[in-house]
Amino acid sequence: MNILFIIIILMFSIIIHEVAHGAIAYHLGDPTAKYAGRLSLNPIKHIDPVGSILVPLLLVVLQSPVFFGWAKPVPVNPYNFKDQRYGEAKVAFAGAGTNLLLALIFGLPLRIFPAFFISQPSLLFIFGAVTYINLILAIFNLIPVYPLDGSHILFAFLPEQAESLKIFFQRYSIFIFLFYKLIYLLKSMGTHHML
Repeated sequence: MNILFIIIILMFSIIIHEVAHGAIAYHLGDPTAKYAGRLSLNPIKHIDPVGSILVPLLLVVLQSPVFFGWAKPVPVNPYNFKDQRYGEAKVAFAGAGTNLLLALIFGLPLRIFPAFFISQPSLLFIFGAVTYINLILAIFNLIPVYPLDGSHILFAFLPEQAESLKIFFQRYSIFIFLFYKLIYLLKSMGTHHML
């Protein structure tokens, strides 16, 4: 039952993240997500069968220490933004910002009323899971690796002279990130083996 709740919380947290992108884009003058019917919390509009269901379920079953998923990206056309300079950064931050807000809304009651939640294990689990999952989603999406939201925020603040650096990041940052994670994993395994 806990696994089912975790998957549902993850799925809706990702959906709210994507809707936030579309809502801010619409506020900035881009109706693309609205016309595509993606400014909706209806899961059917957003579910990616692999990223929203199969991968999270598989990771839970395998008891993976890493837990993630994704929804279908909300379509956005930055050329419609009223704010051409920082519009993409605002839309990119909207997703992670919404996850941080959800973590705050569900995490603060845990800190303020700990005795109440300890006496209500089901509520403690739900509030704790929402807080944890949304914090992880926010932190992960703010990593400045293309195509994550953090890369769009970074690109918006780079000067025009750094266009070549932006192109380099778009092409190779994911490989640099994966290489770093591989080195970290190998180092962790080596340390564990030595112990």
